Amino acid sequence: MKKLIGLSMMAVALVAAKPAPEVKPKVSVVAPAAIAADPANRWILELSTGGRVVVQLRPDVAPNSVRRIQELTSQGFYNGLKFHRVIPGFMAQSGDPQGTGQGGSTLPDLKAEFNDFPHVRGVVAMARSEAVDSANSQFYIMFSPNFGLDHRYTAIGRVIEGMAAADAIAPGEPPEVPTTIVRASLGGPLAGAPAVAAPASAPAPAQATPAG
Repeated sequence: MKKLIGLSMMAVALVAAKPAPEVKPKVSVVAPAAIAADPANRWILELSTGGRVVVQLRPDVAPNSVRRIQELTSQGFYNGLKFHRVIPGFMAQSGDPQGTGQGGSTLPDLKAEFNDFPHVRGVVAMARSEAVDSANSQFYIMFSPNFGLDHRYTAIGRVIEGMAAADAIAPGEPPEVPTTIVRASLGGPLAGAPAVAAPASAPAPAQATPAG
């Protein structure tokens, strides 16, 4: 019996000595200095309303998704695209050449990069279908917090200028007179990417949809 008691006491001591599990730090909505210092991480959307939205992209939390946005922007892909699904108090969605929510770029769909960046007001994330790894080119801008989307959609950044312009995007599913992206650009050159193309005419009007 004494031996059993001794073993039990040793077990308690070992448990007590075991280091506490490492707690993963929460992702700050403020970009690290090195990320903010790179002008290619600023995504600028010039809208048909005359408004201008600037997004601080976060390659530190979703590197592949951010790179996709940067590459498509450098190709002029977003120029002329509509905000085809805009729900007041929720979000505004764009990035589909078809203007229906069913389309995307010709590039392969992306693997999900779910992260700890919270879906607060102004957050920008990749839209997708029910399939987890189906994000491609579509994105949405949050009008208000919705933490139910955390770890279900890949957040890629946050609006740092022009949130009032985002709020003014025409509502509707689809809007009667949709707001369009006249020109999308990066704040600086992206390594290995071509120059941003001139604005294209709006294409003819995938459902990649953030859950409500």
